[in-house]
Amino acid sequence: MAVRQIQNALAVLEYFAARGKPASLAEIQCHFGWPRSSTYNVLSTLVERGYMYEPARRGGYYPTRRWLDTAQALVDADPVDARLSQMLRRIADQTGETAILATPAGKHSVYVDVIESASPVRYVARAGMRVPIHAGASGRALLSSYTAAERGRTLKGVTYEPYGEGALTTPEAVEDEIKKSLARGWFQSLHEYDADLAAVALPLSTGGRRLAAVVAGPVSRLGDQCQAMAEILSAEIAAN
Repeated sequence: MAVRQIQNALAVLEYFAARGKPASLAEIQCHFGWPRSSTYNVLSTLVERGYMYEPARRGGYYPTRRWLDTAQALVDADPVDARLSQMLRRIADQTGETAILATPAGKHSVYVDVIESASPVRYVARAGMRVPIHAGASGRALLSSYTAAERGRTLKGVTYEPYGEGALTTPEAVEDEIKKSLARGWFQSLHEYDADLAAVALPLSTGGRRLAAVVAGPVSRLGDQCQAMAEILSAEIAAN
């Protein structure tokens, strides 16, 4: 269950990242449609913790460098090491498509590292994005490393929606697709979570972590290249 206060604080940070200049309490309140008291509470808490300041008296609020320092400390200690990031870069260079490293997070597959394609028409992704774990190549590659009991519990708890024409809408359909993918040697999704998206994924394990390496791009470009993408993924994972 999402915690509203945390959501609000993160929304304020994203608001300033997009705005790029200070904002008054009234401007922030108007943007989000929050009560004045709630807006003030969020801002005053961030000020108290050193994450927000007022550049000038009555000059509005703006985030401090503490966000950057905290984020840098987190990145420096990230268990996704440089070796995996370099592998992802090589995959992106060889395929010309967006390369992703994903890990499970409850009922979702979450992207922990992303190298976007340089093509003007590409799959636009970012670290932190989440996809329902059953609804794409990355999630099913991750699910394949679960025990049968773990996978059963997870698939029982997800919400099955007809995202696209290729969407899998029952636990049985997901299990069947995982079996087919294991027999084929790679996981793929076409016209599934995103209507025009194709993705190929393979699981990997490092340091006890469950991860999946993914290549994703437009169906028009990637749809008939799934095996070639899978071969690149497999070679890079084996070399890593």
